Amino acid sequence: LYGSYHQIQPVMRNRRSQLLADIVGPVCETGDFFARNRTLLEVEPGELLAIFTAGAYGNVLSSNYNARPRPVEVLVEGSLWRLARRRESFRDLIRGEA
Repeated sequence: LYGSYHQIQPVMRNRRSQLLADIVGPVCETGDFFARNRTLLEVEPGELLAIFTAGAYGNVLSSNYNARPRPVEVLVEGSLWRLARRRESFRDLIRGEA
């Protein structure tokens, strides 16, 4: 959104071929693209992508728009990582509802 550049790479960088791909977000909006026509290492269904500087998908700007739970956030420095925020569950999403 807004023409921002997001560095994106597979979490597990196995030796695979490269492909041209669009990386999109989970909401039903035409502008929900992280990247268009980006050359990336091929990934299999279920594999994770690291999206750096995720903007509104990080907790700072996130909301529960379209009943989407907030994502997990992981801090990475070199080979070390730490869970910064756990992924919201459906139960978290409806907490406080009548």
